[in-house]
Amino acid sequence: MALLIDDSCINCDMCEPECPNEAITMGEEIYEIDPNLCTECVGHYDKPTCISVCPIDCIDPDPNHKETEDELLEKFCILTGKV
Repeated sequence: MALLIDDSCINCDMCEPECPNEAITMGEEIYEIDPNLCTECVGHYDKPTCISVCPIDCIDPDPNHKETEDELLEKFCILTGKV
């Protein structure tokens, strides 16, 4: 499942540089996560780094983009060319 930044985001700039897939970018008002690039850090780290660094806990699973661990690993392989 991709992650989602909710509207309580304070634009602290902590999450964007931590994302190994460059899935986090500044939207019109708050940071946003591209579900096509988000692997929840599967293949990179044990847990999502954006969640680890977020000071206000505004990053949650995106209910519109549910994926299994295997699907996230497959996406990681495709994004990194490790197919």
